[in-house]
Amino acid sequence: MAIPTCETEFEFTLLLDGVDQITSDLEDALFEAGCDDATISLRSGRVYLTFSRSATSLKEAIISAIKNVHQSGIGATVLRVDQCDLVTPSEIARRINRSRQLVHQYITGRRGPGGFPAPACNVTGSAPRWHWCEVADWLWKNGIINEEELREAQELTVINSVLELERQRRESPELTQEIMKALSLC
Repeated sequence: MAIPTCETEFEFTLLLDGVDQITSDLEDALFEAGCDDATISLRSGRVYLTFSRSATSLKEAIISAIKNVHQSGIGATVLRVDQCDLVTPSEIARRINRSRQLVHQYITGRRGPGGFPAPACNVTGSAPRWHWCEVADWLWKNGIINEEELREAQELTVINSVLELERQRRESPELTQEIMKALSLC
């Protein structure tokens, strides 16, 4: 006998590429394709959909929404889930509801078990950034966030990485193939 799974309401935003204005035809096509749980908006020339979707997991909710967008026939692709993977200490503190001072102490090893991940970029600058997924892994291993929060960070990172790779394959197929081959990834 199968165990029933509980659905939860997940909120997320998908950034679209290939459309630059909101029309009634766009709205109708997205609605008919299953995006009836999304609000369509435009900001700074970017059309985006803010979803409130019921599913058994965030991953399931996002993947089904991406499929709905692609099935709509509007000529758009999903650029990414609007969740930035690069975070500052202030953003880490906000996400875990702790002080910036405590996060700084985690980073420097003055609090916690040590071993905080190294910055991912801007290492030599005054405002380094960390990959949220790496930070979430450290936070989970040290009992600061729960496993579901870690899993969601991992899923968002992979989804956005796949979407970005597909965008690069469309925009620069030869260069993408050349680099993948040079790195022995294909």
